[in-house]
Amino acid sequence: MSRTVEKSLAAIIAVAGFAAGALYWPEDNPAPSDPAPLPAPEDPVEPEEPAEPEAPAEPEAPAEPEEPTEPEAPAEPEEPAEPEEPEEPAEPEEPAEPAEPAEPTDHAGDVFTWLPAGDLVEDSGTGQTVAVNYVPDMRFPMEIARAFANSQVYGAGGYMGPAGGQCADSNYSYAWRDNFCETRGYGTPMCPAGTGHQGQDIRPATCTDAVHWAVAADSGTITSIGSYSVRLMSDDGVRYTYLHLDKSALEVEVGDTVSKGDRIGLVSNEFGGTATTIHLHFEIRMAVDTGGGAIENTHVPPYMALVESYQRLIDGTDS
Repeated sequence: MSRTVEKSLAAIIAVAGFAAGALYWPEDNPAPSDPAPLPAPEDPVEPEEPAEPEAPAEPEAPAEPEEPTEPEAPAEPEEPAEPEEPEEPAEPEEPAEPAEPAEPTDHAGDVFTWLPAGDLVEDSGTGQTVAVNYVPDMRFPMEIARAFANSQVYGAGGYMGPAGGQCADSNYSYAWRDNFCETRGYGTPMCPAGTGHQGQDIRPATCTDAVHWAVAADSGTITSIGSYSVRLMSDDGVRYTYLHLDKSALEVEVGDTVSKGDRIGLVSNEFGGTATTIHLHFEIRMAVDTGGGAIENTHVPPYMALVESYQRLIDGTDS
């Protein structure tokens, strides 16, 4: 229903209502004066024809799809950089030549040399060539590191030696020479002949009597003193014998205990009332297997023990 029709109906209903009220007005209230004439009802408004519905808008034509853009050509890959040529490794340094060990030199600066064990003076006997150090911890039996191990009998000044006196230069120079098995008549089971010298002759630093000290080869006790001998028994049961010391200048008495390196006496030429050359005759006696399987208390070759203890004295290991 249009809006105009609605308004007309409302007006009619209002007039009808007013008329009804006039007919039933209460008596207590006087009747109103003649009412003003009712307005003539308006002619009903012709309903407006409904507006023609608008034609639906024509749909917009879809936009033309954009032509796809040409894909960009991929960038040309960069050429890899030329690899740097590796540096040639440096030539390894040649290892330095190991320094040759210094030659052992004695108290006077002379180089110490020695001949092999058992290498005796020609025609002086048959040596024991098995090189054994029977007492590796022994101290060299002279105080200073200058001494000459060689034969007294077969050296210059000896009764079997060449011409010359005992103070000849040949007697006070290196190389050392073994004379343990030199021909003698003393029983010496460790020598091929069964007899020998029993010890090693050692000249002191100079051809001077009663100047150079002989010292204890090991700690122990002085067990005997003879007319030209002193014997020391070590705490390990090894007996050391020193011959030809100056008896008037001994530093020890029988029963004294000594420590390794203590002074015992001066090297001399005493030989029971007759003189010999100035030297120390040195012996080692101990219990060993002499080759037959039986242990025997006998003299053993001291040469290698003397060589090695002298080297230690030279290099300062022993003092």
